[in-house]
Order: sequence, then C-alpha cells, then structure tokens
Amino acid sequence: MTSNLVLAPRRRVGRSDLLDRQLRRYHPRFQREVRALAMRHSRIADLAASFPALLFALAVPRPGLDPAPAVARVIDGAALAEAAATADLPLWLRRLPPEAFTHPIPRMPDDELFRRRIANHLPQSPELAPAWLQAVADVAELAHEPAAVWIARELVREPRRVNPARLRLISLWSWFSLQPATFGNGLIGRQWMPGMRIGPALKAADDWRMMIALHVNLGPQTINDMWLQAGRVAGYDFVPLTSAAAVAEEAKAMRNCLKTYGYNLVHNRSRLWSVRRNGERIATLKVACRHSDPLPNIVELEGAGNTGASRELWWAARQWLHLHDLSQIDMGLRKWGTVPLDRATWRSLWRPYWLAKRRIPEWLPIAPSRGALSTL
Repeated sequence: MTSNLVLAPRRRVGRSDLLDRQLRRYHPRFQREVRALAMRHSRIADLAASFPALLFALAVPRPGLDPAPAVARVIDGAALAEAAATADLPLWLRRLPPEAFTHPIPRMPDDELFRRRIANHLPQSPELAPAWLQAVADVAELAHEPAAVWIARELVREPRRVNPARLRLISLWSWFSLQPATFGNGLIGRQWMPGMRIGPALKAADDWRMMIALHVNLGPQTINDMWLQAGRVAGYDFVPLTSAAAVAEEAKAMRNCLKTYGYNLVHNRSRLWSVRRNGERIATLKVACRHSDPLPNIVELEGAGNTGASRELWWAARQWLHLHDLSQIDMGLRKWGTVPLDRATWRSLWRPYWLAKRRIPEWLPIAPSRGALSTL
C-alpha cells in the first residue's frame, strides 16, 4: 500500500515532464495558445503526443474554423478520426511532429488516393517539416493534388533544390500542363509529369516563363518595321522573324535563347533574322546598335546551339547589310520599361486559371504587370 502511494506521484510527475517536453517542441510564437488549451483537460493534453497537428489546429485555428465542437469531442473521449473530421483536419497529418506547425494549418487535400500517396513522402526531419507542410499546402491550392504529392516527394529527396519562391511558377506550369485546350498549355515545351525530378521541372518551368514573356511582350501583332529588307546574298536567304511565333520557332530549331528577346524587341533594341540556304536554317542573326555607333550593326551571327558562323557566312551577311542605306534607318529606340505588356494576350493566357480557381490572385492581376511577370 505504501508503495502505491509513492509511485502514483512519480507517474504524474513523469507524465507532466513528458507533456512539457512535447509542448516545448511547438513554435515559440504559439506556445501560450497551445499550452493553455492543453491545460484544459487531460484528453486534450494527450493530443500533444498522439496527434500534435490536431492540438495545434484547435489552439491556433485557421480563419473561419470554430474549434469548440472538436474540443468538446476530444474531451468526451471521441475517436481521433471523429475529432479530426470535426476540425476539418486530415488524419494523415497525425504523423507530423509539433515542429511542423508554424502557421494556422490551411485546408489540406484528404481524398483516399491522396492519403495513400502522401504517406510515402512524409518528412523524417523535424527541421524540414514546416517547409514541407507549407509547400504541400501551397501547391495543392495553386496547382492540383498530384502536384502536391510530387512536391512532397521532391522536398524529401532534394530539399535544397526546392525554393519556396519558385512554387508559384512551378504550380502554374504544372496546372497548365493538365489543361491541353489552353493557350498557356500551348506555350509549354516540356509538360509536367509526376515522375519528373525537381531539376528538370525547374528548367521546364523557366523555359515556359520565357515563352510567356515573349508572347505578352510582343502580343499577336507582327513587327512591321524590321529596319532592313529580306534578301538573298551568295545563296543565303535573310528571313525576318516578325512575330512571337516566328521567334519561338527559330529558338526551338536553332537551340538558342531567342525566347528571352521579347522585352528587347518591343523596345526596339534589336531585330532578329533567320539565315537559310535552300530552305534549311543555317544561322540566327541579330541586328542592333554596337556601343556608341548609332547605325545598325550585325552584333550576333551564330549557328545551331550558338556555334560560330563561318567566315563565308559573315561576309554574305555583311554584304546583305550594306545593300541598305544605313544612314536613313531610324531604329526608334524606346526607353526601357515604357512599353506595356499586351493586355489581350495576358488575359487570354491567365483567364482559364482565374476561372478554375474562382479568384484573381494579387500576384497574378487582371491588368498586365511586368512586376507580376518578373516575380513568377
């Protein structure tokens, strides 16, 4: 009998120490709220070990969530699954540690397929858990559930490669990859696939963004003033690239960076030409000012994959250039940043996304914005 009287306080002290250690694992910003709720009842306190996410969600509810019904069910001894459902919290979050929760937990995907897949990619490191949870929530909201599972896997595989600042672009690219009838999908060179690794995915998303920039800069119109005239010299044809589609086609065929020239072209800083022989693309030529020279110059002439052009081709290009009266050419340079993006192209591009998500995000406004484009 005496032994029992001694052991009971020890058990209570041990349980209290364990609870305190578990509560200290929550983010310091929310320690007070979590502790206050845990102290209300022993069954609520037990959540610190059995379901840390549920304790946090009830102590720090997301906007619009009333935690009282779920708290009552916990106190009444309801099953964790029932209490979690009342709090609109997926049961798969049960396996995440207290360190994962640094903000109110947003709504998360919770269908059966998602639960099975996400269980294979939960973070083992408490340090990684907050970024992992936020990335999964963001990509699920901005893109779709398959992409959320994918980013969960890639974060566990290569956490240093996943930059949170890039998730909007990645999400948009993966969303449009599954929308084959959209303008945005038509600009994608390499579609998102669940088996991709993060490195190739980032490159594909960046390439897509370059295509977007090209099209929203130039719009559907053609460049009417190419400064020079098309012509043939020594068997070489000099063909003007007068539209976004023509520039993109040349970039793909010649494996170069012409997709990045939208901003440059719309400000009249250069003109692009395709050099062909018997219909075959031989080189890409760029005409622009060189240093302080106010007259047009051939500043770039390169073959496929940015290989050097032959001496023969340079001589033909020089002859073609000097068929023109360069002194009479007004290139009409425009001050950087003064030419707006094409409104119709911008809206045509993003409208399917706005409609599907039923909102127009601040970061993707209805009015064309160079700031929004640059921060994707």
